[in-house]
Amino acid sequence: MFELLGIPPQALFGQLLLGLINGSFYALLSLGLAVIFGMLNIINFAHGAQYMMGAFTAFFLLQFGIGYWPALIIAPIIVGITGIVIERLFLQRLYQLDHLYGLLLTFGLALIIQGLFRHQYGSSGLPYSMPAQLSGGHNLGFMFLPNYRGWVVVLSLIVCFGTWFVIEKTKLGAYLRAATENPTLVRAFGINVPRMITLTYGFGVGLAALAGVMAAPIYAVNPLMGADLIIVVFAVVVIGGMGSIMGAIVTGFGLGVIEGLTKVFFPEASNTVIFVIMAIVLLLRPAGLFGRAN
Repeated sequence: MFELLGIPPQALFGQLLLGLINGSFYALLSLGLAVIFGMLNIINFAHGAQYMMGAFTAFFLLQFGIGYWPALIIAPIIVGITGIVIERLFLQRLYQLDHLYGLLLTFGLALIIQGLFRHQYGSSGLPYSMPAQLSGGHNLGFMFLPNYRGWVVVLSLIVCFGTWFVIEKTKLGAYLRAATENPTLVRAFGINVPRMITLTYGFGVGLAALAGVMAAPIYAVNPLMGADLIIVVFAVVVIGGMGSIMGAIVTGFGLGVIEGLTKVFFPEASNTVIFVIMAIVLLLRPAGLFGRAN
């Protein structure tokens, strides 16, 4: 059927794979944003810079002989700790203010972080080799599947749905959701709500850093690698619904696939299709596809 349309099947499935890979990063990053907004009511514009910090942390660890597999755990922890410091020093002062203050603060932090890394390392990318265990690929007959790219999709699915399960189906998640709606009541049960909020921000930042480590072998480690991506991720979050965990996951993967298919059928629109969808969704459902109207 696709050959009748003048589209080789290899090209179609190749773009679908590319869309799934992009969707994996969209989903992970938008998930972190959704967790932070749902718990803190903060629009974290520094998320792209923290994604970049995850990639750079993996690169620094490699200089000390610590490879990709330990970096998947160590880098999110390190960057998550920097997020905890940011929350304690700055963000906790803004919770009672308008969302705009948090957005402006995190936007400024993003510019500072990116500027510092760019001053030190320039704009050219730094190489980060993929682990030897995931080199090569498999010929599926209709396309060639690189092992590492397949791993990125699988790991992203595991992390995304694992996070959804913890937040939606466990007692810890129930406490988190309750703390956003009635923190006074949650404190009455002896739960330290400020500490919970701090750790939640650190976890959301850690998700961004994890995405950065996963992206390092695919894309060059670059100080501006998160600058353009974060605009698309914010569009994904808006389409899925601000603060919606499932919305972030489904919309992230779905829009990645749609973007990939657009590159096959209408390449000129591939850079704008997500924003067109966002405009349509905002017109028809301002709260987003999975969001709840206030």
